[in-house]
Amino acid sequence: MKLSQRPVVEPAPEQPARLPVGWDRPWLAPLAGYSDLPFRCLCREEGAACCVTEMVSAKGLWHDGLNTWKVLETVPWDTPLVVQLFGAEAGCLGWAVRRLREQGFAWFDLNMGCSVPKVARQGAGSAMLRDPDNALACARAMIAAAEPGHVSFKLRLGVNRDSVNWLDVALRLEDAGAGLVTLHPRTAQEGFGGQAHWEAIAEAKRRLGIPVLASGDLFAAEDGVRCLKETGADGVMYARGALARPSVFKEHKALLRGEPAGKEIPAGELRRLIRRHMELIGRFGSEDNALYRLRSIVPRYVRSIPGVRLLRQRLCACQSLGELDGILDAFLAGSLAGAGGACGQGGSARLDKFDPPLPSCGDSSLPDREHEPWK
Repeated sequence: MKLSQRPVVEPAPEQPARLPVGWDRPWLAPLAGYSDLPFRCLCREEGAACCVTEMVSAKGLWHDGLNTWKVLETVPWDTPLVVQLFGAEAGCLGWAVRRLREQGFAWFDLNMGCSVPKVARQGAGSAMLRDPDNALACARAMIAAAEPGHVSFKLRLGVNRDSVNWLDVALRLEDAGAGLVTLHPRTAQEGFGGQAHWEAIAEAKRRLGIPVLASGDLFAAEDGVRCLKETGADGVMYARGALARPSVFKEHKALLRGEPAGKEIPAGELRRLIRRHMELIGRFGSEDNALYRLRSIVPRYVRSIPGVRLLRQRLCACQSLGELDGILDAFLAGSLAGAGGACGQGGSARLDKFDPPLPSCGDSSLPDREHEPWK
């Protein structure tokens, strides 16, 4: 594929010399299939201090995969931006960082936490914790290719409860020159089930001299603030909580100022967030693409409101953004009548009833070729 065909919207924005880390500077986590350019822009408007891209395949970059480069679409105000890479070959990861720096990107993260089989089968993601020596070789290759302190690492506790080795790996990453680490305190085997072990985040903060960001079970601003107070982490990274309500970032900051935050999501707030998301998707793509994306995005905002199944049916049949707009208004007003029962009830959702979708991992365009010309 020729360079001119790469779908970068504009040149990568100028990145800051330091990333914003602090209790009042919540981040948007890397969410494969979700944290694309429109969603990042929405989250920034809602108070996200920093955003991380969807997971990017280092091999996909080498093979110039269209879908891989599309993940890196950006605009000048999409900053600060961290590019999260995945892979298990040190030479490829180092090459990828150098290539991305040529494109204007400056901050990088290595995924050591994704447990999806498609990624783990390559020895990448959480499977890297099975081979700490190779994981450290990959880390050193990325660190050597970047500016000092510009590479971070997202970890799980280990592959399973019998092989919890995150602390040893984290200490070695710090010695290698890591800028910060993010800990999702579950094992790969646990996936997103059960309860996150926040006590491990507290231990990470006690044992490491570099910043520690907390992840895991941060469904609402109250969870993020409580996690900070219980663990002493340097900051939080919202994932599933942001999917349900991008305004979680400004609500997080409000809580730190002592302002109350309710669990109810008013219909008007839902309408505003969804409408803005619609506008951003339309701005960065065709109406057909926007309509396709919104059919899956809208239900996740309102999934705790009765009648979502009927809403999905109506969305799949709509033919324009204007029609989608009307369907959404009717749903939030509680008047989307039809087979399948009542819906809407005034359009108020509860955060504590939210059953979030599990973020997927992986790149649908992973190359099959095995040669390694980056060596």
